[in-house]
Amino acid sequence: MNRGFYTCMAAQFFSSLADTALLYVAIDLLTTMHSPAWITPLLKFLFVLFYVLLAAFVGAFADSQPKGRVMFIANLIKILGCALMFMDLHPLASYAIVGIGAAVYSPAKYGILTELLPPEKLVAANAWIEGLTISSIIFGTVLGGALVSDRIAAMILGIDVPLIQTGIDSAPEAALCVVGLLYLVAAMFNLRIPLTGCVYPQQERNPIKLIEDFANCCVILWKDKLGQISLAVTTLFWGMGATLQFIVLEWAKRALGMTYEQATMMVGLVGLGVTVGAVLSARMITLRKSLTVIPLGVAMGLLVMGMAFVDTKIIAYPMLILIGALSGFFVVPMNALLQHRGHVLMSAGHSIAVQNFNENLSILTMLAVYSLMLRLHLDLNVIIILFGLFLAGTMLAIRHLHVTNQREHDSLALIGEHKH
Repeated sequence: MNRGFYTCMAAQFFSSLADTALLYVAIDLLTTMHSPAWITPLLKFLFVLFYVLLAAFVGAFADSQPKGRVMFIANLIKILGCALMFMDLHPLASYAIVGIGAAVYSPAKYGILTELLPPEKLVAANAWIEGLTISSIIFGTVLGGALVSDRIAAMILGIDVPLIQTGIDSAPEAALCVVGLLYLVAAMFNLRIPLTGCVYPQQERNPIKLIEDFANCCVILWKDKLGQISLAVTTLFWGMGATLQFIVLEWAKRALGMTYEQATMMVGLVGLGVTVGAVLSARMITLRKSLTVIPLGVAMGLLVMGMAFVDTKIIAYPMLILIGALSGFFVVPMNALLQHRGHVLMSAGHSIAVQNFNENLSILTMLAVYSLMLRLHLDLNVIIILFGLFLAGTMLAIRHLHVTNQREHDSLALIGEHKH
């Protein structure tokens, strides 16, 4: 791995750390405002909405100029969203603006990997980026929970800068200042990302043509026998992962009797497991063997269902780590395979935009379903069992599709041999 890759990783870590910490600060603000429980998942819903709405345009934008510059612009948009939350704009609207920055950031963040590294290093690079992203989510979750706690807030507010009147006099304002500083650190790293020398053809600027081009890229990737399997798995994984974040938060408070700060630690345990799974996957699974990990998704679904029957911390801790480890182990090879197929079939920025569109459409759908279930006052254990069943069942269907694709491929190869 070269220095440019590590600079990208540092930028990604701090940007993602700030995104996650800001989410939990926003959740705390909604709680302070006495918003109903079904409003909380809408924070993430609005955040990812722009991944879907802007999918046809951000890929072309990422390929139109150096990706380090694209990532810097995206971080400036995130800083704007954080600043507006500080100025008392509603958390839903403020976090939605941060989502615009994240949508712009993503194709550049992943697309630059294929510019910096050869295909054989993509699984390892993905393990790095997923491991660091999940680590930033763990630290961001813990940091977000800590920043809104009375103890840490008092410490930050107690910092006195001589001759400067900051005007910061509340816990949420102090928390938002810390998050804003993290975005600034990420932006500084963005400016240090080297030029790769990779130049793409002149990008289309007509919105209608961009949408047509994007739709065509979607069809290409979904029709590809390897692309459709890896895209289906990552789409399911990110939808489940985003929803599980909120389910674990609520489950820890209700089933385990935890405070909000303690519940954020439980979400962090899942992230810790994902990091362990991602590291093991990078060591054990090559790009060629990436599809052998699909059955782990079924096991993950069964484990999620098991949460409904757990009400003690001694069982909850290892269970959450194991759920995370299984998901990390199977999603990293799938991501690498998807990026490789996308890079072969179309440009890096466009393939990542297609991936983002599908994954975030899944997140929107699952968060909307979860929010609706809460609105209808369904028992949390019923929700957990339904989500676990859905995950296990869908992974079985994907595995069946993969086996069918392999049979068809073997049959065609056999026909070709007979012709010769």
